[in-house]
Amino acid sequence: MHAEETTHVQVQAPDKAKIRKIWVTAGILAFITALEFLVAFTIPLDMEVTRITIFVGMTIVKAFYIVGEFMHLKYEVKVLIWSILIPMIFIVWMLVAFVYEGMSIFDDRYLN
Repeated sequence: MHAEETTHVQVQAPDKAKIRKIWVTAGILAFITALEFLVAFTIPLDMEVTRITIFVGMTIVKAFYIVGEFMHLKYEVKVLIWSILIPMIFIVWMLVAFVYEGMSIFDDRYLN
C-alpha cells in the first residue's frame, strides 16, 4: 500500500453571477435594515402607532424577501407559495385579534 493517496480535486473559477446576486441580496437587506433603524430612531415617540406600523410592515417585507431568496420560494410553483402565505396571513390576523381582545378584556376588568 502506498502511504500517499491521490485525490482528484478540480478547482473551478468562481461564478461571478452568483457572487453578484449574493451582494445584491445583502445590499437590499442592508438597505431595508437601515430604513428600519431610521424609522425607529427618527419618528417621534408621540406617533407610536405610525412608527410601529411602518416598522412591522418593513420587517414583513424583509422577511418575505429572505424567504423568497434563501429558501428559494420565489422559484417555486405559485400554488405552493399561496399554500404557505394564506395560512400565515390568517395566523397573523388571529394574533392581532387575540391581542386586541385581550386588551379589551384587561381594560374592562381592571381599569373600569
